[in-house]
Order: sequence, then structure tokens, then C-alpha cells
Amino acid sequence: MTSYETFRDTIERTLRESEHPLTWTEIRTIGKMPQAFPNNKWVHQLESEIGLQRKRDKGGIIHWSLN
Repeated sequence: MTSYETFRDTIERTLRESEHPLTWTEIRTIGKMPQAFPNNKWVHQLESEIGLQRKRDKGGIIHWSLN
């Protein structure tokens, strides 16, 4: 099981290294994360802690980026 700190650090590093917003699947693949779906509680915590932003496109796909 992944700890919150590992989850946070992996997402932050992956998004900072990317030149554009990423989907959860891209983050999970690049970061080699085991979770099929992100922990909603942790995601909300990341919004205030590291400035995570999630925006839904016209097709309904959510793209993650840092503020």
C-alpha cells in the first residue's frame, strides 16, 4: 500500500516534470503507481497542499496540473 507522502511526492514530481497537464492514467503510468484510482481524500488534500488543479475537458476527461 502506498503512503500519502509517496502518493503526494510522485504526483508532484510527475506534474512538475511534464510540460502539460496529465490525466490520472498518465500520472499513474509515468509514476509507476499501483492504484487504479486516486484516493479522493488525498486528492483534496493535494489541492491545498501542493496546489493541485483538476479541470474537465469537453470530452469529460480530467486533466491534472499544478497551480
